[in-house]
Amino acid sequence: MDEANIPPAIDSASPLTPAPPPESEPSAILHGPNGLRAGWRILIFLLIIACIVAVLSLAGHYAARRVGPRPTSPSEVTALLPGMVATAEFSVFGVILLASWIMGRIERRPLAYYGIPWRRLFPKTFWAGLLWGFLAISGVLFVMFLFHGFRITGVDTHGSALALSALEWGLVFVAVGFSEEYTFRGYMQFTLTTGIGFWPAALLMSLLFAAVHLGNSGESPLGLIQVALFGIVACIALQRTGNLWWPIGFHAAWDWGQTFFYGVPDSGLNASHNFLHTEFHGPNWLTGGSTGPEASVLALIALVIVALLLTRRYREIRYPDSAL
Repeated sequence: MDEANIPPAIDSASPLTPAPPPESEPSAILHGPNGLRAGWRILIFLLIIACIVAVLSLAGHYAARRVGPRPTSPSEVTALLPGMVATAEFSVFGVILLASWIMGRIERRPLAYYGIPWRRLFPKTFWAGLLWGFLAISGVLFVMFLFHGFRITGVDTHGSALALSALEWGLVFVAVGFSEEYTFRGYMQFTLTTGIGFWPAALLMSLLFAAVHLGNSGESPLGLIQVALFGIVACIALQRTGNLWWPIGFHAAWDWGQTFFYGVPDSGLNASHNFLHTEFHGPNWLTGGSTGPEASVLALIALVIVALLLTRRYREIRYPDSAL
């Protein structure tokens, strides 16, 4: 064959070479700079929670049919019982923790990114939060005492029963701290932060935190404001310490102090086997009325003081925790 008749090879850079099909760009509705947009991740998270709750509900319904419903004691309606509160709080925390773990697998992030570094269980920030929480609620009641709105009239629980009750309520309110802080300032706070920024997310979650408390029978408008402010203080601690250990400790000690130690109402409910017997006197803005000291103006002032002290004690912004 004549060499002149051989067709020339096609140059790969020649304009005649067909270009490879362009890669499809991800939809801007679904994806942003950080991958799947925060709103979609939150939706998946909530759907996972709904599925877990549905499975647990079916299992509970089946068990109730086999074993029979547990009899309800009248005291469960009028008073807080350690077993009742612990069961509810551990259940909520377990569901949120499992859903967060699943999202971590999907997003290829360790569970510690969502607020609780498990390698450092109960670090010194947790114990600092415990101290601050007990001092804060004690300060509220002390100032209320100075204004003749609060006084201690006796002791309700004595001896070995007192030690057992103190331990039970301590464990219960640590469970409350884990449950409520992780629910509102764990995965949801982290994910919303990637979408709208830390403080818009903190404000949104604090308002949601207050809205959930609308279901408490003894809540009041001032009490709900206090709940929202409590959420903001917890977010300040989260941002400055890098994780949820300080807020968990503060939350646990605040609730333990008012509910067990001082025996004052918590959202209108009293605890069984509390330590002190106390009385309120004066206007609702001072005492909180039937809601308890959480609805007192003094509680709002105390939380503002705690927020200011937090920013002075923990000056650097560490969120998310860099030592995971």
